[in-house]
Amino acid sequence: MSELHKRIAIKDLEVGMYVERIDAQSGNILVKSQGLIKNNKAIALLKAKGVTHVIVNTSKSQLPDTKDGKEADDGVTINTDSSATSRSQEGHKKATHGFAAEIQNAIKLQDRGKNIQQTLLEAVAKGLPFDTSVPRAFANDMVSSINRNPDALLCLTKIREKDDYLLEHSLNVAVLLAHFARYLGMSNKEIEDIAYAAFVHDLGKIKISDDILHKPSRLTDPEMAIMRKHVNYGVDFLKDMGVDSYTIRIVSEHHERLDGLGYPNQVAGADISREGRMLAIVDMYDALTADRCYKPGMPSQKAMQILLKDSEHKIDPGLLQRFIKCMGIYPIGSLIELSNDRVAVVIEQNHETPLKPVVKVFYSISGGHYVAPQDIDLRKTKDIKVTASIVASKYNIDVNKFFHQSVLK
Repeated sequence: MSELHKRIAIKDLEVGMYVERIDAQSGNILVKSQGLIKNNKAIALLKAKGVTHVIVNTSKSQLPDTKDGKEADDGVTINTDSSATSRSQEGHKKATHGFAAEIQNAIKLQDRGKNIQQTLLEAVAKGLPFDTSVPRAFANDMVSSINRNPDALLCLTKIREKDDYLLEHSLNVAVLLAHFARYLGMSNKEIEDIAYAAFVHDLGKIKISDDILHKPSRLTDPEMAIMRKHVNYGVDFLKDMGVDSYTIRIVSEHHERLDGLGYPNQVAGADISREGRMLAIVDMYDALTADRCYKPGMPSQKAMQILLKDSEHKIDPGLLQRFIKCMGIYPIGSLIELSNDRVAVVIEQNHETPLKPVVKVFYSISGGHYVAPQDIDLRKTKDIKVTASIVASKYNIDVNKFFHQSVLK
């Protein structure tokens, strides 16, 4: 967070302060708020809505020298939604470009992101400087692609190389987190900022030895102590590179927990920024669904079940519910079994009928072979239904080859 932005408790909010955004709140009615606090009624309303912390822009604040007891007729603009949405604009936004029109650009972005991530990791490993404007510009271009059509980059998050987890994880988390932030109705600048933080959030892992980083079994306590150092390694590097404190804070919080038992600083509850809580959810989701050199990734539904179990003490339950709605029951790029004995990949979600996505059928289960790809909108057929979410290893499907030959053309 820059020096111009200060996080304060709601009890310390005063008339004349400029609220940049809500940082933490409780309750089911969430608030979007930005503007100058013009009277005490505005503060009282924020408190009534469960707001506990806000981000104040000191450069825009107009604190009075004296108080004359008079109040303006209006205060900071407040939008509430009793359906428990975090923003009045929350929801899936219509793409401005078709999937086919955006996918080639998305492929180039993915390759570019991997190359930048490789260079960043090498810089951390060797203690060398790096031009931070490069990953920042990439994050901005990635958000532009998501604004045009999020399905293209979301689909690419399912194409993984088992030996490239460290390269792909931060890239995929950045894509997923930007998509989530867009769903929540965050501003384009906020989305770019959080995507940038996600892209650089795990750089410190390059300084952890491979025998710990890729260990297939549970880490011992001494090994876990070493693993936890990756957050500080990454934060120290970003500080040395002159990265802003706002980004550093988000990065530092991605392993913190609501109950205060996370690391590295044991930050708890509302003291963890909203962006840090969002990153923690998406980081865990991608790690659970990713193919690793020692284990296949799990289906999205199983990963969500694990996250739901953790939401009581570890991660923000309200944000998790919104992330589940954002991703959908069958996320873009996920594999599903159909009642007609076929395997298909989800290529488009039907948000009004989430159990009936648009899919591309490509594999015969009984025959054990690929079939000519066919697009089916499950809303338009009563005879075919989704029976299960699966991972490619169940049928030894080369999902990368299939995607490149049949989806990404």
